Amino acid sequence: MTSIKEITEKFHENLTLKGYKGKIMHAKHIPDLRNDIKMRHEQNLIYPQLYEDYKAYFEFEPSVDFDQINSMFIIAVPVPQYEARFRRNKNVLSLLIPPTYLYGLDIITQLKDFMSELLNPEGYKVAHAQLPQKTLAVRSGLAEYGRNNITYVSGLGSYHRLTTFYSDFPVDQDNWQELRMMDLCIECSACVRKCPTGAIPTDRFLLRAGRCLTYHNEQPGDVSFPKWIDSTWHNCLVGCLHCQRVCPANKKVKYWIEPGPEFSEEETEFILNDKKLEHLPEGLKKKITKFDLDNYLELFPRNLGVFFP
Repeated sequence: MTSIKEITEKFHENLTLKGYKGKIMHAKHIPDLRNDIKMRHEQNLIYPQLYEDYKAYFEFEPSVDFDQINSMFIIAVPVPQYEARFRRNKNVLSLLIPPTYLYGLDIITQLKDFMSELLNPEGYKVAHAQLPQKTLAVRSGLAEYGRNNITYVSGLGSYHRLTTFYSDFPVDQDNWQELRMMDLCIECSACVRKCPTGAIPTDRFLLRAGRCLTYHNEQPGDVSFPKWIDSTWHNCLVGCLHCQRVCPANKKVKYWIEPGPEFSEEETEFILNDKKLEHLPEGLKKKITKFDLDNYLELFPRNLGVFFP
């Protein structure tokens, strides 16, 4: 029978071959993850509406189809920015989609297959986990926080997507660490100076989410931008890249941009006119789903509206 050590080594070796990074953590820390969030919430450090929006995520309860959760596998997959291009009035508008927004389900499926191939033959099971992954990544030593509260993984910067799995695989070591910010951030304030909304404070660690541009352009499409947001601050189709693109930790990856969808003038008009996916022409519908934009379609009329007044 393959030993725990051999399976652990194989996990890390296979991740390295794929260019991924990962850690294995003991399941006894699941309550600690909840307590980390609960403590910040009770100290009023988390924007109240943000907490309500992600309450199920913050107050997670593991649900699996096997007897006992013994471990958590957290994996960071490198992901790029994507460029989307919109044509209107004979002009072309190019907008970036930051890392982490697209192909999430594809990555989960891919990693679930990877984990199953590793563990199932040894008699262990895996299940996808929805929990505060940034906290787990830092607690495990896989990542460190930036001053902007984004996680940075060595070699990947912030251009990665985190995915976690529960398993009944037993662990023989424990690497639980204190939450920490990158040493690079101590003497650096590039993100603070670049953020146009003042969302990144210097007097505390947690982001002022209520001031974050990303938070506001991820709201449902029928929620207008607050009047204090200047239209010139917008820089992405969804999300924001101001702080990530000036971060020294992203020096090697910030220009990693892959081609995304291109929309004709007619397609752009359909999108601006708040059409639901099922009401779009078949070709446009296929393009939206091909590039995994289904979940953001309702946001685009509002978000594009600042660029196409």
